[in-house]
Amino acid sequence: MDRSAESLVAQMTLEEKAGLCSGADWWTTKGIERLGLAPIRVADGPHGLRKQKPGAAMAGSEPATCFPTAAGLAASWSRQLAREVGAALGVESRAQGVAVLLGPGINLKRSPLCGRNFEYYAEDPYLSGMLAAAFIEGVQSQGVGTSLKHFAVNNQEHLRMTIDAEVDERALRELYLTGFELAVKHGRPWTVMGAYNRVNGSYACENDYLLRDILRGEWGFEGAVMSDWGGTNDRVAGLRAGLDLQMPTGYGYTDREIVDAVKEGRLAESVLDESAARIVRLLQMGAASAVFDKDAHHRLARKAAARSMVLLKNEGDLLPLRKTGTVALIGEFAEKPRCQGAGSSLVNPTRLDTARAASASDAVSGLTVRYAKGYDSRSAEPDPKLIAEACELARGADAVVILAGLLETDEMEGADRTHLELPAAHNELIRQVAKANPRVVVALSNGAPVTMPWADAVPAILETYLGGQAAGSALWDVLLGEENPSGKLAETFPLTLEDCAATPFFPMGPDLVEYRESIYVGYRYYDKARRDVLYPFGHGLSYTKFEYAELRLSRRRMTDTEELTVSCKVKNAGSRAGRETVQLYVKDVQSTIFRPERELKGFEQLELAPGEEKSVTLMLDRRAFAYYNVELRDWQVESGEFEIQLGASSRDIRLSERVHVEAAQTYDERRNDRRDELAAYYDLSRLPSVDTKTFAALCGRPIEADFPPSKRRYHRNSTMIDIRRHWIGRILMNRMMKEVEKGMAGQEEKTVAMTKAFIRELPLRNLPMISNGMFTPRLVSGLIDLLNGRIVRSIGQFIKRT
Repeated sequence: MDRSAESLVAQMTLEEKAGLCSGADWWTTKGIERLGLAPIRVADGPHGLRKQKPGAAMAGSEPATCFPTAAGLAASWSRQLAREVGAALGVESRAQGVAVLLGPGINLKRSPLCGRNFEYYAEDPYLSGMLAAAFIEGVQSQGVGTSLKHFAVNNQEHLRMTIDAEVDERALRELYLTGFELAVKHGRPWTVMGAYNRVNGSYACENDYLLRDILRGEWGFEGAVMSDWGGTNDRVAGLRAGLDLQMPTGYGYTDREIVDAVKEGRLAESVLDESAARIVRLLQMGAASAVFDKDAHHRLARKAAARSMVLLKNEGDLLPLRKTGTVALIGEFAEKPRCQGAGSSLVNPTRLDTARAASASDAVSGLTVRYAKGYDSRSAEPDPKLIAEACELARGADAVVILAGLLETDEMEGADRTHLELPAAHNELIRQVAKANPRVVVALSNGAPVTMPWADAVPAILETYLGGQAAGSALWDVLLGEENPSGKLAETFPLTLEDCAATPFFPMGPDLVEYRESIYVGYRYYDKARRDVLYPFGHGLSYTKFEYAELRLSRRRMTDTEELTVSCKVKNAGSRAGRETVQLYVKDVQSTIFRPERELKGFEQLELAPGEEKSVTLMLDRRAFAYYNVELRDWQVESGEFEIQLGASSRDIRLSERVHVEAAQTYDERRNDRRDELAAYYDLSRLPSVDTKTFAALCGRPIEADFPPSKRRYHRNSTMIDIRRHWIGRILMNRMMKEVEKGMAGQEEKTVAMTKAFIRELPLRNLPMISNGMFTPRLVSGLIDLLNGRIVRSIGQFIKRT
């Protein structure tokens, strides 16, 4: 019997095909029993499975291993570790009956203020894409799918459901899409999740250019595209663009919209058939159940946490600590750790190692560890009494370890940060303790860069990121030298927020955010502008020293159709075993257009015993030398000299050599060939106009002012915060907030705060979703009419419901 997706779709009614294109509820798809198609379950899970219990709130999920968040895992710069963590998550997904894990998230870190940066990998698309591909391979090796997200240009939480991200074509291609391209081509995820926001005017979940032309046409993606939860604006337009699955359920309303569109000739049934077939193939890929070893996964979480930690500073070799003597452990994070962020990725850990509890373990048995609270982990305000107690404890210690970082409510889905500072309580504690005892190690728990006004006053700083459930034990592994730190920053730590190129244009609004910095994001900007930074991209120290030597290129002259082999030797010149990540950057020496000072194009990690030397070999293809030419709509290499740089960070280049690259085709030759190629996967009439927004032109444009309230008109994408200007909107908003407080009584502060932020920026089109279908599309239309001063027949029904 033919069980191909196309054969099964041919046996379906129009209504059945349309029904497959939306979820059955919040976490499951629909199936068709008569055709033997069972529904599948999906679940959140970039760093740990969050299978929500029936009727539970955000924190009410089944126990699962909480691994380091993506910001930490990226700092390992280890494809192998990402693959191992992915495989473990795949096994846990199978054990809990989950067929698709909603992750990884690889949106670029345009600004350090993005509230969800802890859940994303890096400020560099190559690093993000290659680590994501390894993670995807790991998960899918266990027969569980992934959902690469959020496609695309979702770089802020403020107004994420309605904001229009306006970005020039070069920046779009070179930065914001490249990570996705690498993950799709190398990792081959089962699904891709569309973002909430608009991209250059069109919602990401109905953006033909992104979904059909680029994702499917150029990159050859064959899997299913699903929406983020509530990310569908126009269901028929989304289906036409290539959005297969709307999540969560549309309560039957959107199914009817699809059926009506086909019957009325507004949507070709063949388009629906294509999406239905992709969903059928997804349903057919469900994996068998499994059992996972909780202890083994906890050990992996501990290894991942240790290898994600970045030694930022270590003057006088204070670290590793001696295994005898007295250590003052200071900071309430030692008892109440920040091991993850807040939002849809919130994991219920199978266990939780705290630094204080771990200090009593056999591994730390030679030390006398005494503890002082230092601050209240729920408050940013300094407590003089707690600080005084901490200073008194520090005075008699051989060394001090202060656990500091951001508060739980500082970093969460749905809201962006407004500054880079640590809580005042943490900064003041570090200043005062360093005066009492200068032998201080500061261990930071945060998901994104922070400023460190006390950096010169302490000899050692360890960035632990949000290290997951085993971070407390992993911290002692690193402090005592059981694990030699090998992490490297996957993002730049600036000196001030004002130093970041995106700051004047982040987050903007109410309708538009302009990416005026263009391609100058992260180290691409800091290195080009010669700006001092606190710690550069790729930075990370070790307890040993590594020497680089003998850089060799396979050729000195080449065409852009050839590959270049780059190799060098790395020697461990110290007395401890360690891991070093060799970073390969490419610089266009003779460029006639604006380009970054250098761009990461390869990396490889080596493990070396004391005195051991190994060779590392990296390959560069045409894309390593190319920029995106907006007129050709293609990647182009300019003939000329390129510098190959190998180093330990973007500011620590150890070796460099030049190669001459000759473009195989002239510009005119390539332009003629490109016309036929474009027609193969583009509807040329829908292509954006040729881009003219150079960096200089963008900088000269004024920031759009908010529309004054008196001039605004309400529509289905107006948010709850928008309609509060109207007395009816205030009534509805207040009622919803009361329901949130009532329904989430007893929940953690960060969970309640995230939910309220979600409600405030909820567009009216999502009222059916948030009300479990009680607020119908007809009622939404009636509400909009009321807000706009129109008298409608549904007024009585509307008032009754609200």
